[in-house]
Amino acid sequence: TSVLLLFPSMAKDLSELMKEATKEVHEQAENTPFMKNFQKGQVSLHEFKLVTASLYFIYSALEEEIERNKDNPVYAPVYFPAELHRKAALEEDLQYFYGSNWREEIPCPEATQKYVERLHYVGKNHPELLVAHAYTRYLGDLSGGQVLKKIAQKALQLPSTGEGLAFFTFDGVSNATKFKQLYRSRMNALEMDLATKKRVLAEAKKAFLLNIQVFEALQELVSKGQENGHPVQPKAELRTRNTSRPYEHGREPGNESERTSRKHTGMMPTTPLVRWILALGFLATTVAVGLFAM
Repeated sequence: TSVLLLFPSMAKDLSELMKEATKEVHEQAENTPFMKNFQKGQVSLHEFKLVTASLYFIYSALEEEIERNKDNPVYAPVYFPAELHRKAALEEDLQYFYGSNWREEIPCPEATQKYVERLHYVGKNHPELLVAHAYTRYLGDLSGGQVLKKIAQKALQLPSTGEGLAFFTFDGVSNATKFKQLYRSRMNALEMDLATKKRVLAEAKKAFLLNIQVFEALQELVSKGQENGHPVQPKAELRTRNTSRPYEHGREPGNESERTSRKHTGMMPTTPLVRWILALGFLATTVAVGLFAM
């Protein structure tokens, strides 16, 4: 009790503390041009594919460590594989975007690998910190990710039947609001002393920063026009739809009939490369901080 008098904020629920601990960096992300760009639907299929690929590596590592610690009392209360786990959904999306050889096609930038290594380190050595990563990712998926799903579906002209968007579809959750309340109550019931709480909050900040670093690396890939170390092939962009592909390297050829045709198919007008990069950055922050949109 005397400890809580010295640190009154630590008497709050862990979910509240986590939200407060990352509030400042969240506000910084919220006030960037990314929000407006993405709300206008300014995201390319190439960027979306890169994001999906990195998320696959991240969730594969996260869920491997969750399975390792599913019976550990420091994580067991928030073990919801049927409701939350995303690896299988991401595999479905990657096959849709890249084809049957997607495992050989998808890139894993160094920043993504760094995130993966951190998840494995935590799962093996400090499983009590795993809740910070799980909460940041999964509740974000259930919150801001649902808005992102609708925007991406429209901007990329993805099928209304949901192909390419399995990552955002939670068949095991019938009511997202109620489930998030259940998840937070389970997380708040985890037994933690003051020192452990502080470490969990620090890990939540680290998780946020790792997400940002991943998407900064993807921005660099986009600026170089590369995917998995090779120049992006236009045919790869056309695999999933019959509309023409936005030009990512310079101006669109001055074929008036092509521009008119593209306009009538609902495609976005061409924008400078830098705005595509900004759109990717917002995609990152939306996925990473979606949990605050609860």
